[in-house]
Amino acid sequence: QVQLAESGGGLVQAGDSLRLSCTASEGTFSSYNMGWFRQAPGKEREFVAAITRSGGRTYYVDSVKGRFTISRDNAKNTVYLQMNSLKPEDTAVYYCAATTDSFAVMTRLNYSYWGQGTQVTVSS
Repeated sequence: QVQLAESGGGLVQAGDSLRLSCTASEGTFSSYNMGWFRQAPGKEREFVAAITRSGGRTYYVDSVKGRFTISRDNAKNTVYLQMNSLKPEDTAVYYCAATTDSFAVMTRLNYSYWGQGTQVTVSS
């Protein structure tokens, strides 16, 4: 079992950047594929990005491609989400999640472990 804690959210203006971090405690971090999801008010939680155990492959939702970058440091038990050129529509609570599933890393229901979330607010 792995415990996840996000940090790095905040209030920024459109065009600014933020880097979210998610640190894992307990469990073997390098055993998990990691994902970032987000949930805006009144909307379902949606996939944002994912990275495989070794960091060799990454996946993104179309709306963030070219702006967001997911990475991980297994020595620090941490996954990151670098968010550039932020837009008001990126406003949401961002969650990191862990899964042992290797075939559907963009599917929310395949993730077993979740953090508490961190708020990102982008003003226009």
